[in-house]
Amino acid sequence: MRTISTTNGVPVDLDGDLLAIMEALYREVTARRELDRSFEDMMSEITHLIDQMDDTERRAYLLESLFLNTVRYENDKLEAYMKKISK
Repeated sequence: MRTISTTNGVPVDLDGDLLAIMEALYREVTARRELDRSFEDMMSEITHLIDQMDDTERRAYLLESLFLNTVRYENDKLEAYMKKISK
């Protein structure tokens, strides 16, 4: 398993677990800055991590990201529909 690192040097294992990368981003950008972060701060850290990945790793994480976001989107749509019919 390969490891990349955040801009602060914190190692992040590339084991196919998108949530592990999201947790590292939260700790390194949001928590470290005590919620005082910007869109640019987060995008910079994400870019830094992506730049360390090869094409195969980027593809794998994009697939997982799209899958998780599709599930989230479906759940949000279902929740809105359930609220509408319960009124």
